[in-house]
Amino acid sequence: MRPTVTIRREPEDFEVDELPAYLPSGVGAHLFVRFTKRGLDTLAAVRALAKRLGVSSRDAGTAGLKDRHAVTTQWASFPLSERAPLPARGALSGDGLEVLELARHGNKLRTGHLRGNRFSLVLRDVPSGEEGALVDALTRVGAEGLPNRFGRQRFGRHGDNAARALAWVTGQEPPPRDAKVRRLLFSALQSELFHAVLDARVADGTWRRLLPGDLVGTSGGPKVFACDDPDALAARLDAGEVWPTGPIFGAKMQWPSGRPAELERAALARLPDGEALLERWASLGEGARRALILRPSGLVASHLQPNCVRVAFVLPKGAYATSVLDAVCDAVDASLRAAGPPQEETSEP
Repeated sequence: MRPTVTIRREPEDFEVDELPAYLPSGVGAHLFVRFTKRGLDTLAAVRALAKRLGVSSRDAGTAGLKDRHAVTTQWASFPLSERAPLPARGALSGDGLEVLELARHGNKLRTGHLRGNRFSLVLRDVPSGEEGALVDALTRVGAEGLPNRFGRQRFGRHGDNAARALAWVTGQEPPPRDAKVRRLLFSALQSELFHAVLDARVADGTWRRLLPGDLVGTSGGPKVFACDDPDALAARLDAGEVWPTGPIFGAKMQWPSGRPAELERAALARLPDGEALLERWASLGEGARRALILRPSGLVASHLQPNCVRVAFVLPKGAYATSVLDAVCDAVDASLRAAGPPQEETSEP
């Protein structure tokens, strides 16, 4: 058996830089803090910053969550009276945290308030002689795209987040008391149902094609439109300007028609009284559409040294770097797979 590729031997092998949707205005009752962390997950970093600021971490805001086993840079917001002076960056730094910027803003930072994430990854222990194949596979993925799966971390350390959510949405167990935990588990259930639809479309070869009745996503924003004539959109699909979408089920999610609707209703049928449950738990996720195709932008791969490849790319919010690497390793060889349970950006779709 050949050795596996190591995604991160050191935290510095996995660098993530959050791309904000907007910058703080400089005025307001919320302090926006841009920081780099090492050896901490986002929630631990936020708790440490909140303690140093003398505020509750419950009132903090982040656009997305970043993993502990990486070097990551992102923003967080904290309530801070406009009469209070800005603290010194050095007073907030330390113990795996380096504060880079401080600025005021009028609103709390909310989940999903980001454009995407820039990744710079070092892949080690690549089998000798396969470095070129790995670079070629990465380059193809950058050009052609891949199925837009959620990363394994979406489903928890033990992979059971969706099952835990199903237990309490169906009344078999009481829901978690912590609202953030409820949202996290519910999002895993939504993600599992999205995967059911995506897997069906991968199996029949339609995940990168538009079908009559599809709801079409565009680069112009979150709104979708119905596809009546796939041939009329073929050129825009090839150019990456439009794409088919799948369901993030919720009470207010927009439904497709035709064959796409059949596949989505079959997936939702895995939940007993699925639409009624979505209505009951609408506060945890009203529903959305998610692209079936993931196209990394600006992907550059290079052979650093024997058994080592570096890759850099940008992903939109809600996309996972580990999904890119899994697809590449599958393309090179089924036995060449990423080691361990890596984690990174988990912003809401």
